[in-house]
Amino acid sequence: MLRTSILLTALVLSITAVPASAEPTWTPGKPPLTTPWTKQVGPSNALPEYPRPQLTRDRWRNLNGVWEFAGAKEGEAPPIGKSLAERVLVPYPIESALSGIQRREDRMWYRRTFEVPPNWRGDRVKLNFGAVDYDSTIWVNGRQVGTHRGGFDSFSLDITDALTRRGPQEVVVGVTDLTDATWQPVGKQRNVPDRGIFYTSSSGIWQTVWLEPVASSNITQLDQTPNLSDSTLRLTPRVEGDTKGLMVEAVAYDRHRPVGRVVGAPNTELKLPVPNPKLWSPDSPFLYDLKVRLVRGYRTVDEAGSYFGMRQIGMAPGADGKMRMTLNGKILFEMSTLDQGFWPDGIHTAPTDSALRFDLEQHKVLGFNTVRKHIKVEPDRWYYHADKLGLLVWQDMPAMKTSNQLPPVDAQQQFEREMHTMIDKHKSFTSVVVWVPFNEGWGEWDRTATGRIADDVKKQDPSRLVNAHSGVNCCASKGDSGRGDILDHHAYVGPAAPSPSATRVAADGEHGGFGLEVEGHMWFGEGHAYEMTPDSATLTRRYVENQRDVLSAAQKCGISAAIYTQITDVEHEVNGFFTYDRQVRKMDFGQVKAINEEIIKKADGTGSGPQPGPGTPGLDGITFYPFNEGTGTTTADEVGTKDATLTNATWTEGHPGSAIQFNGSTSTVDTGASILDTAGNYSAAAWVKLDSLGGFATAVSQDGPSNSAFFLQYSGADNRFAFSFAGVRALAPVAPEPGRWYHIAGVRDVRAGSLTLYVDGQPAGTAYSCDGGPGAGNTVIGRAKFNGGPVDFWRGAIDQVHLYDRALPAVEVAQLYASGR
Repeated sequence: MLRTSILLTALVLSITAVPASAEPTWTPGKPPLTTPWTKQVGPSNALPEYPRPQLTRDRWRNLNGVWEFAGAKEGEAPPIGKSLAERVLVPYPIESALSGIQRREDRMWYRRTFEVPPNWRGDRVKLNFGAVDYDSTIWVNGRQVGTHRGGFDSFSLDITDALTRRGPQEVVVGVTDLTDATWQPVGKQRNVPDRGIFYTSSSGIWQTVWLEPVASSNITQLDQTPNLSDSTLRLTPRVEGDTKGLMVEAVAYDRHRPVGRVVGAPNTELKLPVPNPKLWSPDSPFLYDLKVRLVRGYRTVDEAGSYFGMRQIGMAPGADGKMRMTLNGKILFEMSTLDQGFWPDGIHTAPTDSALRFDLEQHKVLGFNTVRKHIKVEPDRWYYHADKLGLLVWQDMPAMKTSNQLPPVDAQQQFEREMHTMIDKHKSFTSVVVWVPFNEGWGEWDRTATGRIADDVKKQDPSRLVNAHSGVNCCASKGDSGRGDILDHHAYVGPAAPSPSATRVAADGEHGGFGLEVEGHMWFGEGHAYEMTPDSATLTRRYVENQRDVLSAAQKCGISAAIYTQITDVEHEVNGFFTYDRQVRKMDFGQVKAINEEIIKKADGTGSGPQPGPGTPGLDGITFYPFNEGTGTTTADEVGTKDATLTNATWTEGHPGSAIQFNGSTSTVDTGASILDTAGNYSAAAWVKLDSLGGFATAVSQDGPSNSAFFLQYSGADNRFAFSFAGVRALAPVAPEPGRWYHIAGVRDVRAGSLTLYVDGQPAGTAYSCDGGPGAGNTVIGRAKFNGGPVDFWRGAIDQVHLYDRALPAVEVAQLYASGR
């Protein structure tokens, strides 16, 4: 069966719920906003499309429609044979208006009957669920047939032995979904939405439920990985049941023309030849059809249809020497939106398949080639549409809740199980090119564990890139593990500009977020964004200006991708291209498309990159403050002419001789000059002693218009020494001790894009970022500048400050430390 069978819905039979006198009826709720598809939804057409595009069969029965429903109590017996008082439209989550329930329940019952077609007798019958959030138990005719934990993955149950020979069959589904009252992966769902970045929950059945007849030996999954190096599709047909004497035949089709065939054993990797393959790309999303048969001799035991694309994801250095993402061996900038997949009428469930496709179609209209599916997993048909339309997909793992506490060990283990299941079930979709285990530290428990998880994901799927931690510079992040293929920073309004290394590409994982309120089209009647604008013209102008900064970051800094927040408004957030109801375009789409396509075309890795000069040789640098005076309000630059002025600072015992004592609130030593060219290579070093740990304290910085261009500091957020740009820190591995002298040095290598921190002459940490912003203001000892004002005053002593117009190599930093200067 070819891919076209995916769209066949004529075989879907209507199945009625249990008849009863004066039976309750389903009535849709009234959502705060309606989409163009809201009124199209009813009991006879609730998502009638075949739900599993990568493993299709001709015979199936859709169980979407009106079911009986009731809230439940913990420990309550299942309502076997009992009618329930309410009616719910499956598969819409119960909080949604389309469900007809439109309220939260921690625990709930679903019930309905169905009949098995007579021509299915002799087959095994499977009951399939696209997704149920979160813990579910299923009974058929009073017999428990299975349980499942996890709110984002599909599961199948063989219910044959629970069926009666004829007549109505009863199915009861019990669901528990405590959402963020537990540590289960929830993504953006919250029991109580916060009018911020967390939204309404989606409980219960929220994807299609269906039946299918299969043989006792049957195909359960087709694992597909294209291999361009030998023009084959690596295909592993998973088969359950007795496989003795069985073989698998797989045939690839270019439309109706066979182009490749392979025969082999079930549950083994087969090499299906695809000679002279037509490559899949956003500009040409060609898909091959696939027909797979399970045979015993000349008899077909089972058969299924599927499809695949031939493409390869990778990394390679550009002409500028910076590592960049590639598609099919060529550098391609991935221009994306943040797509959260929420709907005002269906919450997690799009009202119709046309609606599900709409958001993806609009990405193409807007000139994007990529979608970041943000901490949600969609129904399979969403990925099928992305495959067909030609959109690259970054797939996030839904996060656990945000909390000041660490998740317990059992929650950590469950998170990893669900993540690996998500990858296993989606690794054959052509569009998926990046896996993202963590976002901004939400639910993260340990930086080392994050690195291990990234390695585990890469081992599970070496054909794609792994983004260990999107927004690793932000929020609750435990810091950069150094693992995975992508260094990903967030910045609002940004864009973020991390620098790639020799082994990792760099990406702006989130930026933008420009907002506009549209009267009559807001979930709460008003909203917020990272930067509000008064009208569509201003919104469009700010978007284009911001995207020009993206192009600059791509060309200058080497970022390989940028992700704009976001495709639609969501609840209180009003920073979409569309309003939440998809009724209003908020920008000039022509201008948006033009700048996006310009970025994709010009961010091609050409150019030579920065070429810093050799700098001034010697260990003393271009400026050196030994603080030998021991008295007065002026201190001499021993190698230059930049004498500095003390303000509210005193003298104390130094390392050696005298040093400056800072009071932690007003003390500074101002050089009165912009000593370092922060657009090039530079280094700063000092002997420092902290009187106490806690809040931030900066030893050396250089002022910019709003923030310091760099910070050689103690990070109170991390309890570590750090060499930093705003939002980016190279951190020492251990906390310092109060009252002890340390030698700290920060080295900026602009060509490598690196910030390297040294503590007591040894490398302590490295981070990658393009630049820290402009820094033409004064070089200052004892404080920093952030958000336009002085901050992070040093509390303790500082001695022997050196400034260099070059990136000191490790051997010279060690020599400087050993010299005691």
